Amino acid sequence: MPPRPVVLITGSSGFLGQAMAARLMRHYRVVGLDTVQPRKPLEGVETILVDLTSDDNVRGALGEIRRRFGTRLASVIHLAAYYDLSGEPDPKYQSVTVEGTRRLLRALQRGFDRVEQFAFASTMLVHAPTQPGRPINEDWPLEPKWAYPQSKVEAEQVVRAEHGSIPVVILRPAGVYDERCRSAFLAQQIARIFERQPTSYLFAGDPSRGQPSLHLDDLVDAVERVVNQRGNLPAEAVFLLGETETPSYKTLQRRIGELVHGESWPVVALPKPLVEAGAWVQEEVLAHDPFIRPWMVEIADDHYELDISRARTLLGWSPRRSLLATLPAMIAALKADPTDWYEDNKLNPSVVAAAEPELQEVVERQPPSDHPSVQAVDTVLAQEHGATLWAHLANIALGSWLLVGPFAYGLFDPVGPLPPPPAAGHELPPPELRNAWLAWSEMASGLAVIGLSCLALARARSWAPWAVALVGVWVLFAPLVFWTTSAAAYAVDTLIGTLVIVFAVMVPPQPGISREALASPADVPLGWSYSPSSYVQRVPIVALAFVGLFISRYLGAFQLGHIDGLWDPFFSGHGGGRNGTEAVVTSSVSKSFPIADAGLGAVTYILDILTGIVGDQRRWRTMPWLVLLFGLLIVPLGAVSVGFIIIQPTIIGALCTLCLVQAAITVLLIPYSVDEVFATAQYLWQSRRVGSPVWLTLIVSGPVLSEQRDPVQGLNMPIGRIAWEFLRGGVTYPWTLVGCTLIGVYLLCTRLLHGVEPSLYFSDHVAGCVAIVVAVTAWAEVARSVRLLNVPLGLWVAVSPFLLDGGTAIASVADLVAGLALAVLSLPRGTRSREHYGGWDQYIL
Repeated sequence: MPPRPVVLITGSSGFLGQAMAARLMRHYRVVGLDTVQPRKPLEGVETILVDLTSDDNVRGALGEIRRRFGTRLASVIHLAAYYDLSGEPDPKYQSVTVEGTRRLLRALQRGFDRVEQFAFASTMLVHAPTQPGRPINEDWPLEPKWAYPQSKVEAEQVVRAEHGSIPVVILRPAGVYDERCRSAFLAQQIARIFERQPTSYLFAGDPSRGQPSLHLDDLVDAVERVVNQRGNLPAEAVFLLGETETPSYKTLQRRIGELVHGESWPVVALPKPLVEAGAWVQEEVLAHDPFIRPWMVEIADDHYELDISRARTLLGWSPRRSLLATLPAMIAALKADPTDWYEDNKLNPSVVAAAEPELQEVVERQPPSDHPSVQAVDTVLAQEHGATLWAHLANIALGSWLLVGPFAYGLFDPVGPLPPPPAAGHELPPPELRNAWLAWSEMASGLAVIGLSCLALARARSWAPWAVALVGVWVLFAPLVFWTTSAAAYAVDTLIGTLVIVFAVMVPPQPGISREALASPADVPLGWSYSPSSYVQRVPIVALAFVGLFISRYLGAFQLGHIDGLWDPFFSGHGGGRNGTEAVVTSSVSKSFPIADAGLGAVTYILDILTGIVGDQRRWRTMPWLVLLFGLLIVPLGAVSVGFIIIQPTIIGALCTLCLVQAAITVLLIPYSVDEVFATAQYLWQSRRVGSPVWLTLIVSGPVLSEQRDPVQGLNMPIGRIAWEFLRGGVTYPWTLVGCTLIGVYLLCTRLLHGVEPSLYFSDHVAGCVAIVVAVTAWAEVARSVRLLNVPLGLWVAVSPFLLDGGTAIASVADLVAGLALAVLSLPRGTRSREHYGGWDQYIL
């Protein structure tokens, strides 16, 4: 049996190359040339790596083919080329598509005794567009509109000039598709409609125009005929390949809408200048990477219809498929598995990870309550309960401490005449009475902790541990509520209240989580690329909260009268012998609270710390209520802290150094914690969509909607890597947002730098505080759109010197520049990281 003729395919590892190799290998020995090996190699097809930009590399690759497969080639199908959608010229078009073709042709002529055919893959887009009803043929004028078809025209010229004695065929196919789409422009159109994006209704140009398409099978059939009939074709032949039916954009739009959503999808034609301006703003101003580029808008009206008479005559070929007939199968594939469809079409699969088919598939995989994995949870929980009984015993000991403690630090002893606490804004009962009330409260709390902890010993997953934790919260508040004069009681209650909560609900097993939720180790939300509840995400947040706690605890001690003064290195001399910090924490604002507001802040920081630590990397789905509580503690606390900074110079008339440090800490906590809150909110919404009640899911968790695990588990890694993982987890630092933050800091200092007086100073101060909060919050990618709030704020800063009194000439110019810079720098989104956030990806604008 004679050896099969050899066919060489360049670009063989790609979508088209693999399909052609699969068809031709039935009758030919197929050899591939590509820069990479195919992801799924075809048995019997060998791929040799090649770099078409290197003479030596091309000669070496063809030399290996000559040694292994002989010096005669039946056909060379040249698919390899450079392609991108930027529309901009790129040196690779010249080096790969044009010069690579020249290099290949010359090497073939030097290295092989005979090459029976060289088939070059060009494109229909090398031709000038036409008008509806006027099909174009191979002799139609060449008029490429952008870089890719222009490179093909130049490569065709190279083929004609360099082919020598090798017969050549130039193929000009229409846009190729198959039952899974794989056509970039069509896939984008379908995806926009599938996601119900507002832009899916818009079109730049005349929607009655269109372009023909070509099914992959029909293209492969045409190529096979070209190879089979290589001895009968002219020495130079050109073929247009495509369907003779050209559905308009409007027709496709309506049909896709019917297939995807059961409704006709209207098209709104917009003026080209408007769409071009929008595309320019997206790409150049907002720094997005949109699919629609200005050059695409320019050619939106281009219309093509094909006359394929030459292919019918010389090849006996005509298409057997049509795009409109294939659309139902294409959309069915999308609906059956949206994430796979998006991956096949090089779209972002995270956006559709929670699409209806995906959710239903996940729900169907939920294990029943009698599944071994669920039943095994009971065994694990029983073992954990038995191994951690010491925690409840420790709480019994702490309850006993609360019972006897009041006698140890003299809460029932006479106190004598004392001045009222510095921050008390209302008349208080006598000190002895306040201390006695605290004593009776501690003793009652001790009895409650002892009794409830005994219940928790016997019932591992009952309500008792949570009741113990609530008693612990009260113990934290009690010294503040009763305005105790005992520093010892305040310190001990802070410690005991914290430990009671820790031992009650933070030592495994955590109560209240469903067995089904605990049965799965999955900790990455649907469509996300990491776990927002990972330990490396939370531990640094807790560390920052500890700093805030120490400051608040220090300020609270002064407000209760336990220490005589506060340290402030910068702001002093505010009257009455008090510095700025003392003046702020004893101001009328602080005195308006029924308890010491700094002490309240300390309790909030303790709860931040505890809610930040409790739970494992799955807690965004196993303890949704806790994550939302964590977020509610951080975000409002940050808002209150910043609000307090805003009113210090404007209402109180003093500034507090420690309060500024505290506010900076609380603001920094926001971007690093907001992603976990977003993940939990997504999970609650997705659970509701599959029929799980929101409140039940919120309290005891719901279905397990994800199967992925974050590769980063625990903290058993170098401290440097922990810091790196924390800093990059859902947070990026575009220089534009860093610049906005620095502008905010500048606005806080205009009085110091330029001698600005009220009312312009008050405006600058408020604007600076808000600008910093907005910019820092926008560091979190899920909250990146928040940055746009700084645009109108910056414009206000720019005009404020001309509307408000108190500025100098230099300050006015500086505010004008700073305001405009704030507005401009708030527009670009900044480069996205590689992280994904499920369906929220499309809202990171």
